[in-house]
Amino acid sequence: MNKNIINLVSKMDLNKSADEKEIMEVENRIGVKLPIQYKEFMLYSNGAEGELGENSYLVIWPIEEIISLNEAYSVNQYTPGILYFGSDGGDIAYAFDIRNENISIIEIPFESIHIEDAQLCAYGFNDFIEKMYNE
Repeated sequence: MNKNIINLVSKMDLNKSADEKEIMEVENRIGVKLPIQYKEFMLYSNGAEGELGENSYLVIWPIEEIISLNEAYSVNQYTPGILYFGSDGGDIAYAFDIRNENISIIEIPFESIHIEDAQLCAYGFNDFIEKMYNE
């Protein structure tokens, strides 16, 4: 786990680490390998919530809730190829765009049913955390 990322998230409410088996179960259900940096984070803290930097608030869902929350938001029905993994604690979802090999992180309004409403956040999980911290 990247020490800089550990430092950036240190003021957030962190959870106990995820189990590799739980991560593999999600990967098997969605048929995609999750990004390595994200898996490293989940093995460090299975989700997190709180202020990140001076202007951001971030909720990273626990791995065992990923499938059920994506089903609850009908993500696959309206925006196939997107996997929500968290939010800003309000109207914005953060998601992996898993439509191709180079998985990126996007933000999309929860109420949106159009992928066109998504905006690119980062190409890697660590970059995403750093961007959120510095906003």
